[in-house]
Amino acid sequence: MKSHYLNGVNTFAPQSRQELIDFALNHKKILVAVNAEKILHSTKQSRSIINRNIGYPDGIGAVWALKKKGFKDTVKIPGCELWLNIVSHSFKNKTFYLVGGKQQVIEETVKKLIKEFKNINILNYRNGYIKTNHEKIDLIQDIKTLKPDVVFVAMGSPKQELLMEEMQNFHQATYQGLGGSFDVYTGHVKRAPQWWVHNNLEWAYRLFKEPSRIKRQIHLLRFFILLYFNKN
Repeated sequence: MKSHYLNGVNTFAPQSRQELIDFALNHKKILVAVNAEKILHSTKQSRSIINRNIGYPDGIGAVWALKKKGFKDTVKIPGCELWLNIVSHSFKNKTFYLVGGKQQVIEETVKKLIKEFKNINILNYRNGYIKTNHEKIDLIQDIKTLKPDVVFVAMGSPKQELLMEEMQNFHQATYQGLGGSFDVYTGHVKRAPQWWVHNNLEWAYRLFKEPSRIKRQIHLLRFFILLYFNKN
């Protein structure tokens, strides 16, 4: 699967979700969502984390940037959908481990997954509030002992990526950082209606619902101006 550096961020250009899923599962890699904001505001640390792993186009800005660079068939793959695509694709022959969210949210997530994907093998799970080094060591040891095929970590960046890399050092698996995806999956956070998502206007819906996001969206305007003048 081909990739290209966008402002120093190595971003893969999958032509389908299946291509990305197969690549991640076959190579036991860490999946990291890339959007316009991460490209525009990339730091030495964030670039390093993404470039060590699989940065995929989670937002339409990343897709447009890749298409501008010649990857015309690149598709947008929202992380909040991708993890469920992975489950749907592999729940019959893969094992899973979930980390993240509040205790109520992670319990509701597991319950819903078991209901929707009959016989899914979830080896263990825990909330995302890892408060001590001892708790982190216990988690890593559990991962090492149970050896899941796929690990989902919903804690926000870069915390989730740094934790996944630590776990990867002790157990090779496919990992994906999910941010607030468990909250979306269980209905605690409402995603934009399908029309907005389908027309790549999810950012506009968020701005409409949360006007305070205007400062972040202004930065996105700068991104598109730079993209237009081929500066990314």
